[in-house]
Amino acid sequence: LSFIEKSEKDPDFWKEWAQRTLKNALTLQDLNKNVAKNIILFLGDGMGVPTVTAARILKGQMSGQNGEETQLEMDKFPYVALSKTYNTNAQVPDSAGTATAYLCGVKANEGTVGVSAAAVRSQCNTTQGNEVKSILKWAKDAGKSVGIVTTTRVNHATPSAAYAHCVDRDWYSDGDMPPEALQSGCKDIARQLFENIPDINVIMGGGRRSMYPRNTPDVEYPGDKKHNGTRKDGRNLVAEWTDRKGYYAWNRKELLSLNPNDVDYLLGLFEPGDLPYELERNKETDPSLTEMVDVAIKILRKNERGFYLLVEGGRIDHGHHEGKAKQALHEAVEMDRAITRAGLLTSIYDTLTVVTADHSHVFSFGGYTPRGNSIFGLAPIVSDVDQKPFTSILYGNGPGFKLVNGTRENVSTVHYEQNNYQAQSAVPLSMETHGGEDVAIFSKGPMAHLLHGVQEQHYIPHVMAYAACIGQNKDHCRANSGSPSLSHISPTLAFLLSVKWLLC
Repeated sequence: LSFIEKSEKDPDFWKEWAQRTLKNALTLQDLNKNVAKNIILFLGDGMGVPTVTAARILKGQMSGQNGEETQLEMDKFPYVALSKTYNTNAQVPDSAGTATAYLCGVKANEGTVGVSAAAVRSQCNTTQGNEVKSILKWAKDAGKSVGIVTTTRVNHATPSAAYAHCVDRDWYSDGDMPPEALQSGCKDIARQLFENIPDINVIMGGGRRSMYPRNTPDVEYPGDKKHNGTRKDGRNLVAEWTDRKGYYAWNRKELLSLNPNDVDYLLGLFEPGDLPYELERNKETDPSLTEMVDVAIKILRKNERGFYLLVEGGRIDHGHHEGKAKQALHEAVEMDRAITRAGLLTSIYDTLTVVTADHSHVFSFGGYTPRGNSIFGLAPIVSDVDQKPFTSILYGNGPGFKLVNGTRENVSTVHYEQNNYQAQSAVPLSMETHGGEDVAIFSKGPMAHLLHGVQEQHYIPHVMAYAACIGQNKDHCRANSGSPSLSHISPTLAFLLSVKWLLC
């Protein structure tokens, strides 16, 4: 037995742990009511509560621990709430309608971004008059610097709701739009990225092919036609960005060679489509989410009025859709690393950080596994129905459904811990589906206590805006005009937080 396991047999081990936790909880009675100079939203796409728990165990096991007792960085946040994720027309939502909720503060229909529920998916003529503005826009209008960082395409569902008003999330470029939509005056999402809010300070992710004229070879994969540009209008959106004196990077080396002090506007497009999974990332050419977040904050924090940053761990969702739990969970662990990095570069005194998900997945783990069991391992028993072993991780539906000679596949005959193993599912589908249960909201910093209880998803940006004195809630800021007060915390803690900020 390890030392920890021996300690756990002593009741005092648990009592002392609880008392330490209680002592820490009592410090939260003095609420942080500062104005949030900076606001950061970390969005784990598809990161339901079972994914958070499994990622926690994986993180611990990656460092040689049992895993269950490990803390993710988001676990350390003092406030946790639940978010109701349904779309206006969907019990189980998609990433577009949910993004409109937690970015624009308005619930919407599935498949639409930056428009209210009065807009109908794919019907261009329902766009005009139904546009809703996002917290990124509210922050920019207040003089803050703003940024978007994602592991998906920068014109994918989650980031696009921050700047676009589009009745179809799949209108990535004009080459992806039906002729009638173009004729009716609707704009593709990539174009809106550069036109709707032309002075976004930081944009990083994938999506190069949506920015270049049709048949333009990709800079990284010139011989692969599937990565060629897709634009019909002949515009080179990257060239238009650099012509406005914005910096552009298409690989990790270029990104990390930049001096953030010299950069006010950065566009980083590191793949023609989505970025690769973290487990498959080419560490020479593609930056990690943590590296992108690091550069983004160092650029954005130069603004004395502060910043708003949206960070998406977008491929957690893709891993689950493909039934590849190992890919999904490693994506979640990487996003947690990025949360740690952001915490080192900011202060809870003046930065509100929120971590949440847009929706869950039909992913689960169980089977009475013993303590320290590999999160990707087998349950300790075989089925008492078909007498075959099963993995702890299973999906309610998806591509992992497989019959061999008319019965369930014997997983002990396959490499169930490999990166791309597709966990067994109850119902066969080519793509696993989202889950409809509530997701967690973790928060720390000014006004984080307002994210409590069980809330509608669209409540999130209203709290963030209230904390930062942007958007529609400003009366409380005028009443308490002047510098934010540190009176609610001890002078020693205030000094330490200030020194930490200066050192970063």
